[in-house]
Amino acid sequence: MVLPSWQDKKLGGKGRAALWLESEVKEGNIFTKAQLRKAFPDDAQIDRRVRELRDYGWQIDTNRDDPELKQEEQRYSRKGAEVWIPGQAKVAKAKDSLTGPQRDKVFLGDNFLCRTCGTGPGESYGDGGLKLSKLDVARREVRLPDGTVEVQLVTECNRCHVGSGGRDTDLGELLRVVEGLTPLERKVFAGWIEADRRTPSVLEKLWGVFRTLPEESRTAVMRAVTAEDE
Repeated sequence: MVLPSWQDKKLGGKGRAALWLESEVKEGNIFTKAQLRKAFPDDAQIDRRVRELRDYGWQIDTNRDDPELKQEEQRYSRKGAEVWIPGQAKVAKAKDSLTGPQRDKVFLGDNFLCRTCGTGPGESYGDGGLKLSKLDVARREVRLPDGTVEVQLVTECNRCHVGSGGRDTDLGELLRVVEGLTPLERKVFAGWIEADRRTPSVLEKLWGVFRTLPEESRTAVMRAVTAEDE
């Protein structure tokens, strides 16, 4: 689809800012305040117009969301409503008005763990870096079995939140897969759900190590495994 020109002043500041992000910055890329102001030298409120896009579902991260961003940098992470289209910019989506107790309820329901990577609050990511995790509440679009889409709340750490675009869930499809499990598979899966963790079996751990071995060592293990069948 061909987008309107972001330089068309008839579209208004908010619409032009959205089109500039789509046309010039591109989803997933970083832009600076200086670049934004250079593109809109005649709009003294352009910073505010970009902030307002968040009320319409646009995800624009700052260094508060991702500490790896510099103070003057922002990342255009996800497109929201096409506010340049007449009618789309009249009613903003509900703002993030979660109270402290509401956030605590989400954290408690998720066992204070990032539902993407499993990291807890203030934990190291184990990659040698000094950055520690910080938990927040994210919105996830879930397609229900009846085909409707519902926004549900989930716990995510600051690192996973940066790349959270595209993590929408098809609950109906997931339930269909569950229905197809064997009784034994259901029992094992239910155990993981109850414990809220999956402990790899001895065979899975052994397989993980085996996959890392050189060819000669893999051959030696294969001989040991098949020795009883000979």
